[in-house]
Amino acid sequence: MIEAQGTQLDQLLAARTKANAAFFEREAERTARLCHRMAERFARGGRLVALGLSPQARSDVRHVAVEFVHPVIVGKRALPAIGLSREGGDLVAQAELVCEPDDVAIGFDGGAAEALGVARARGGVTIAYQPLGAEWEFEPPSADPFIRQEIAETHYHVLWELCHVFFEHRGLLEGRAAGAVHDTGASSFLYPFLAESEHDLDAVLEDVRGSVLMKAEEVGRLREQTLSEGRDALVGAAAAVRRSGTLLALGNGGSATDAMDVVADFRSAPQGWPARRAIDLTEDAAILTALANDIGPAAIFQRQVIAYGREGEALLALSTSGNSENVIEALAEARRRGLTTVAMVGYDGGRVAAEGLADHVVVTRSEHIPRIQEAQASTYHVLRELVESG
Repeated sequence: MIEAQGTQLDQLLAARTKANAAFFEREAERTARLCHRMAERFARGGRLVALGLSPQARSDVRHVAVEFVHPVIVGKRALPAIGLSREGGDLVAQAELVCEPDDVAIGFDGGAAEALGVARARGGVTIAYQPLGAEWEFEPPSADPFIRQEIAETHYHVLWELCHVFFEHRGLLEGRAAGAVHDTGASSFLYPFLAESEHDLDAVLEDVRGSVLMKAEEVGRLREQTLSEGRDALVGAAAAVRRSGTLLALGNGGSATDAMDVVADFRSAPQGWPARRAIDLTEDAAILTALANDIGPAAIFQRQVIAYGREGEALLALSTSGNSENVIEALAEARRRGLTTVAMVGYDGGRVAAEGLADHVVVTRSEHIPRIQEAQASTYHVLRELVESG
């Protein structure tokens, strides 16, 4: 069984490597041009509006919104983003209330098609990862729903990272609301960028296109490292989760949306697999805010492990650093209560890896948070497949 699952893991990695390379080679130039369009909209006061209804699409809606609003890369500005999903009721009605002419709307599933139509009719830039009538459609070259989601996640991370490039070249942003930030007067010929007299859009687009390809190659290498080095941990974790009956999942920020996606894939896999019990410890805002306010943020997951965790069940913790106090407290509590613990961590693994705080640890060896999260998406998707095939 172990050998067979190792072979399966190799096949899953190969399929991802092929699809990732094909997609970004095909779409790098269009992606660069879209980054420029998005920067113009943000410079005019527009917002990102993310739309989706399915459990998996809901996680992408939340993920892209938190990335834009809470930049994790030093020097990147916070950009306005709003996520609309099933919690708010009818998606079209929500779009009609929210969407404005300078917005950028991104749809993640068929349930977003009509809402995207509302955004486009109002003059918004529209984006989708399947044929939904959007102005910019990027179709991943795979029928596998997990691979499609992973490519979409890398793509919207790249859009977020690289639209910022154009803020450094303000003279290339047409129609923006803000005036010039510098007036260099007679010395403008010495400092054309400061005078915002830039005109070589093609050169900047070519640089951004190259950056798109570099980021795609980076995540391809990182995915290979993660799944190859983590092979034994993943196979062992899959066996433990399969036996456990219930999976608890947690994480902070973008990792919280990954926990949301994990739980969606266990409860309602897009492949139609049988539902498995899973609980998202990031889901209930009332519980999270009550614990954070009354006890402290370190307890927000630990107290839920006390409430829900049972001996023999499993806990999956996602962390880009491996050092988050609330993650470490939850892992410790889970061990005290006899749960199997699985951790997916970035950087060098942090305290979780160094101190052996989980039974099965998979390390994504990078300090670039978007790439870590993308490789971790592949990792928990592969875990889900191994659980099902065992």
